[in-house]
Order: sequence, then structure tokens, then C-alpha cells
Amino acid sequence: MELDLSFWTNASSKRKRIYSTIIILVIAVFLLVIGSLVRLSPQEAKQLTNNLNQTVTSNRASGTLAEHIFLHNLSICLLEFVPVIGPLFGLLSFFATGIGISAIASVKGYHSLSVLLTLAIYPFTWLEFASYSIAITESIWLLRRLLQGRWRQLKNTAILIGLCAVLLFIAAIIETWLISFGV
Repeated sequence: MELDLSFWTNASSKRKRIYSTIIILVIAVFLLVIGSLVRLSPQEAKQLTNNLNQTVTSNRASGTLAEHIFLHNLSICLLEFVPVIGPLFGLLSFFATGIGISAIASVKGYHSLSVLLTLAIYPFTWLEFASYSIAITESIWLLRRLLQGRWRQLKNTAILIGLCAVLLFIAAIIETWLISFGV
């Protein structure tokens, strides 16, 4: 059985970036699912959930929840743009997010996959995942292009950082709005 890679070899650079982003997104979701299947002790799950709830409660009380969510997610995204360490950090953060989902599900008495499926219906989830996948993909492309001496790639990186910032800002507004309704 021979693997047909003509879809890649015949693709334009722009299309290759899209394919790369989709591949990274699939890998990231896979790591998220694996992380969500990690079983924590009841004490670990409760501690992690309490820490998450305390952050949300204190930022909601001070009226800074949207800003906190945005800045937190943007800092993660910006780190993911860094060549070499960015993709490693990003994929590890998907796995760690899965562990956080496992903790929340455990404390609430749900199966973690049902919590994941519930999160999948919200647009902020996909806006964040898209931003992180774009950042990780761009990190890889940036490294490759810089090693080739193609410094114009920095312009594309700057544009994609701006795009991710806009997506994450919209996601933070939506997430804050949903939290305010107790969703």
C-alpha cells in the first residue's frame, strides 16, 4: 500500500499552511482527549477545580474576567509562536487542559468525554483551538523559513499574531458572556 501525498506536493504554500493547521488541530484535540482521560485522585481533582473556580470568581467580582481570559489565552498563544519550544509548549498545554477537564468532570460527577463534547458546542472553544493551532503551525513554518534565510516570513507571523489576538478577544467576550449566564 502506497501513501499518496499528491495533495501535499501539488498544493500551494497557502494550502499547505491550511493543511498543516488542520493536522495540528487534530493532534491537539487528540492530546486534549488523552489528557481528559487521565484519572486524578479526588483530592487532586478538587484542588485543581477549586483553583480554577477561585480564579473565575475573583475576576468576575472585580469585573476583569474578560480581560483575564483574553490575556491568559493570548500569553499561551504568543508562547506557541516561538520556534521549537512553542509547539512543544502548545501541545503540552492541550494535554494539561484535558487534565483540567478531567478534574472538573470528576468533581461534578460527569464523564470527562461528556464535558469535552459539551465544550465542543461553544464557539469560544473553536476560536481558541483555531488560534492555538495557527500559532503552533506558524511556529513550525517560521523556523523552517528562517533556516532558509527567508526573513519575509516575519511579516506573515505578525499578521497571524494579530489574527489570533482578534480571535482570542472575541472568544474571551463570548466565554465571559456565557459564564455570566451560568453556562
